[in-house]
Amino acid sequence: MFDAAFAPMQGALDTAPLRELEPPREPGAFTVLVREIGEDGACEVRAVFWSETSARLKLFHALALGQHRGRIAREAHSLKSTARTFGYLRLAALALRLESTADTLDDAEFGDLLQQMDEAFTTAKAQEQQG
Repeated sequence: MFDAAFAPMQGALDTAPLRELEPPREPGAFTVLVREIGEDGACEVRAVFWSETSARLKLFHALALGQHRGRIAREAHSLKSTARTFGYLRLAALALRLESTADTLDDAEFGDLLQQMDEAFTTAKAQEQQG
């Protein structure tokens, strides 16, 4: 007998939610930012993050995947970086997934990923308001 391991087909995307894989938020990330740039600056930058992320998520929903794969990947890259800076780990992981698979996603996978990103954003914002 022999054991065989099978990898997903190239181009296939595991769109299973990251709910258990990546925590929504790293609690100490904002504190680190405050130490680096001060509380006023950190609060200001975070407010810009919320605004820009909301706009970026709306943009993803408005862009046609087949026509804008490159732009979607670039926007996902930017979102990944800023989400990681503020410690929103689940959102950053989903943005990385979008960035790395934008060339191979089909419309259903793209829609599922956007839904997960919307949920991660909503969760992050709710946790932020809780302190």
